Amino acid sequence: MKNSKLIEALNNCVAHCNYCADACLGEDNIKMMVDCIRTDRACAEICSATANLLASNYKDVRGMVEQCRDICKKCADVCAKHDHKHCQECADACRKCEEACEEYLK
Repeated sequence: MKNSKLIEALNNCVAHCNYCADACLGEDNIKMMVDCIRTDRACAEICSATANLLASNYKDVRGMVEQCRDICKKCADVCAKHDHKHCQECADACRKCEEACEEYLK
């Protein structure tokens, strides 16, 4: 499939964001994690929708991929602020997804 590299990065990002959001709910200072949880959820949603759209071979996806790239960047920035392993791993997955989106857009 033409878009398989991006779809793989998107699905990896979804998995990390969902795991991170759930793990954040178990942290002691949950109030400190609210922005992380909300951003994880938004990122997982757009990455999932973008992966589904790409898999359908629908052609007009540029705007969606751009939005996805932007949210992945924001999510990476938010997660990177926390020292938790799940946040750091999520930030890494989001950065890889952001790069994959950027590559697709070239």
